[in-house]
Order: sequence, then C-alpha cells, then structure tokens
Amino acid sequence: MDPLFVSLQILNGIQYGLLLFLIASGLTLVFGILQVINLAHGSFYMIGAYLAFWLTSRTGSLGTAILVGLPLALLLGLAVERLMIRLLYARDHLTQVLLTYGLILVFNEAQRLLFGNDVHGVPVPEIFNASIRLTDTLSYPVYRLVVSAVCLALVFAMYLVIQKTRLGMHIRAGAVDRETVQLLGINIKALSMFVFAAGAGLAALAGMIAAPLSSVYPGIGEHILIICFVVVVIGGIGSIKGAFIAAILVGLADTFGKVLIPEFASVAVYAVMALILLWRPQGLFGRA
Repeated sequence: MDPLFVSLQILNGIQYGLLLFLIASGLTLVFGILQVINLAHGSFYMIGAYLAFWLTSRTGSLGTAILVGLPLALLLGLAVERLMIRLLYARDHLTQVLLTYGLILVFNEAQRLLFGNDVHGVPVPEIFNASIRLTDTLSYPVYRLVVSAVCLALVFAMYLVIQKTRLGMHIRAGAVDRETVQLLGINIKALSMFVFAAGAGLAALAGMIAAPLSSVYPGIGEHILIICFVVVVIGGIGSIKGAFIAAILVGLADTFGKVLIPEFASVAVYAVMALILLWRPQGLFGRA
C-alpha cells in the first residue's frame, strides 16, 4: 500500500477521532460527575449540525453560524439540565435512561417538524474551500486540516481548564466523590449545570464544524451517540484522558476498516472495544 495513501488515512482517522473526543468528553464528564446516563447527548450533536445548516443558509457564513448557534446550544443545555436532568440525580439508572430516551424522541420530532426528512448539506467556508495537492491523483482538503486544528485547540483548552484551574479541580473532585465535594461547601448544583451545558456545547460545536464534511440528516445524533459510548467504555468511564486516547483509536479503526475491509468496516470499532475490554474490563483509564 502506498505510504502517502496510508498517511492520508491516518490524518483522516485522527481528524475523526478528535471530533469524537469533543462529543465523548462531555458524555464521560456528565456520567462521571452527575452520575447520569444521558442518551440524549447525541441529540445535541444533531442540533449543532442543523443549527449550522439553518444559520449558514441565512447568514452565508459558517463562522457566523457557529458564533450565533453555540450560545443557543449552551442555553438549551442549561435549560435541559435545570428543568429535567436535575430531577434524575437521586433516581436510578433505569429512570435516567427512560427520560433521556424520551428527550431523543422529542428532539427528533422537533427536527422533523422544523426541517423535514430531507438530507441537507452545509458548504465549506470559501476561505478553506481548497485542497493541498500531494500527487497527480491525491490531494487533501484544507478544511479537514482546519477542523483538526480547531479540535486540538479545544483539547488543549480543556486540558488547561481541568488540570490548571480551581474550576477544573472541582470538576475532578466531583468525578471522584460528588457528596464530599458538596460537604466541602462547593455549589454542586452550579457545577452540574456548568458541566452539562459544557458537554452539550461541545457536542453541538462538533456537529457544527463537522456539518460541511458530511450530510445533515434525521437521526444523525443516534449514530454518533453509539460510537461515543464505545469511546467512553474503551477509555474508562469518567476519564478525559481515556476518552482522548480511545477516540483516536476508534477514529483510526473506523477509517482503516472502511479502507481495508469495507464490507466489515462497522465491525472494526467493536472489535477494538472487545479486545481492550478483555485486557482491561474497566477500560484504559477507568477505575476497577
């Protein structure tokens, strides 16, 4: 196999993995701190993608769409946490699953009422609508490099917040022992609102920047949710570092699976998960 072609697939896999990390990091934080199984997390990815489509069609700019759409997604995340998710903290996981699954149905029906069942596309911003020519037959889209750069910048910003700030210390402590953090006088309700809204915002942002790379269609959130649960399980529930490494592994497995064994591509990701769980049942960085 051509080394240049392999290198391009590695870039594609890393770019996909970084997008997965933006979504999965919010999912693992919500479960690690709030102890809530949020099946509706993928719906925020769908909401972000449709906001990008709707706002871009009206403003003509994906950048403007993100600047307007991201605060809307954060406000929606705050409202969902305040009005619904907060009621689940003292409930069992079955209740959490039922309510958040109901939210999936509500968001999907709202999407169909507003946008219908058609498949939509979001144009690549004109400034990034170019390709880097590598050979006579191979080139690499500039926008994919931009997406990777944006994701890496967000990963670095997330690392600084979680590891170097007092807020990050509270988040890490809350992931270990929520009750003790509350007894120490930390406003756990405000922390929970922030974590849930941040997770929703990251998922929506991932949907916005990924919209020009793929179609925007009904049910897009459910597919990405399943893959993100795989990422969380491989990395270890509640571990941001684990989610990052697992997202890159899943991105590479998915990309090379489609290239090398397209008829079994969907199996590749789950094969990676099975092998890792056989070795470490709690995930790469999960607590036993």
